[in-house]
Amino acid sequence: MSLDFSYRHLYYFWVVAREGGISRAAARLGMAVQTVSAQVRELERELGHALLRPAGRGVALTEAGEAAMHQADLIFQLGEQLPERVRGAATQPVRRLQVGVGGGVPKLVTWRLLQPVLDEPDLRLKVVEQPVEDLLADLALHRLDLALVDRAPAPHPGLRLRTWLLGVSPVAWYAPPALREAAQADFPRSLAQVPVLLPLPPATMRQQLDPWFEREGVRPRIAGEFEDSALLKTFGARGLGVFPAAEWVEEDLLARYGVCRIGGCAGVDEPFHAVCAERSVPHPLVARLMASGPVEAGPVLSEPCRAGSARRRASPRASARPRR
Repeated sequence: MSLDFSYRHLYYFWVVAREGGISRAAARLGMAVQTVSAQVRELERELGHALLRPAGRGVALTEAGEAAMHQADLIFQLGEQLPERVRGAATQPVRRLQVGVGGGVPKLVTWRLLQPVLDEPDLRLKVVEQPVEDLLADLALHRLDLALVDRAPAPHPGLRLRTWLLGVSPVAWYAPPALREAAQADFPRSLAQVPVLLPLPPATMRQQLDPWFEREGVRPRIAGEFEDSALLKTFGARGLGVFPAAEWVEEDLLARYGVCRIGGCAGVDEPFHAVCAERSVPHPLVARLMASGPVEAGPVLSEPCRAGSARRRASPRASARPRR
C-alpha cells in the first residue's frame, strides 16, 4: 500500500467528484464545507496536481482528476463490497456468481450456457442485463464475474479481459400463423415476397445472413430491423414479418409466441461468447465454464409446420452436457 498520500483524503475527493460539488459532498459526509475543501486541497498537495476546477455552481475534474477518480472508483467500490462479502462468508457457505447478459443473448440461451455450473451446491446466482459497454466496465471494476455476449468485444487497451466461445446455435426461420403458408411456399425464395425482420448490423447473425441471401439468390423484403433480439421475436410473432432465430430458443418460440418453424438456414450460426476480467486467481465457477468447452448444438428433431396443421411439433433439444 502506498504511503505517499492519505486514503482518507482520497475518499473525500471521491465523494466530492461523485456529488459534483463540495457543499453536496459535505452534506453527505456530515462535515463542514471548509473541512472537506481542506482535505481535498491536502490531497492535491500530496499528489502535486490540481484535481478539481470550478464549473458553474459546482466542480469538475481536471485531467489529473480523471485519472485519480478512475483509481478511486476501483478502490472504494471494491471497499463498499467488503462488509457484505465478509458477512456472507462468515454466516453461510455461499458460492456467489454475478453474471451480466448482453441484450442480444436470448434468455433460454443464458440458461443453457450456464448449465455446467448450475448444479453447484450453495450457489447464489445474480444475473443482470445491460448494454455490452456497461458489462465490460463492470467486469473491469469486478462488479461482475462473467458476461455473456453475442459477439466478442473488440480489444481495449485499458481493460484486461479474456473472451472465449461458450456455445454456438444453428439458426432457422420462423413465421406467425398469418404468414406461414406464404413463407413455406418455395422457401427460401419466398423471403423476397413476405415481410422479413432482421437483426441490425453489426450483430453476428446479420453478418452471416447477408451473404446467405446472396448465395440463395434472394433479395429479402425487409420490413424491420431490430437491435434487441427479444423485440425482433415479439414483433415477428405479432405478425409484422418472418424472422430468424437461434434454434436453441425454438421450444420457447413455439410455446410462448405460437410461431412456426419455416426452414433452416444452412451455414448461419449464432455464437455466444463469455467474457471475464483477467485475475491472478480466477473465480472457480468461471474457471469451470472455461474448461467445459463449447455447448453442443444437438440435432434438430422437428420438421417444418404443415399448412393447416394445429399439431405442435417437438422442439430441438441440445445436449445438456458440454463437450469435454
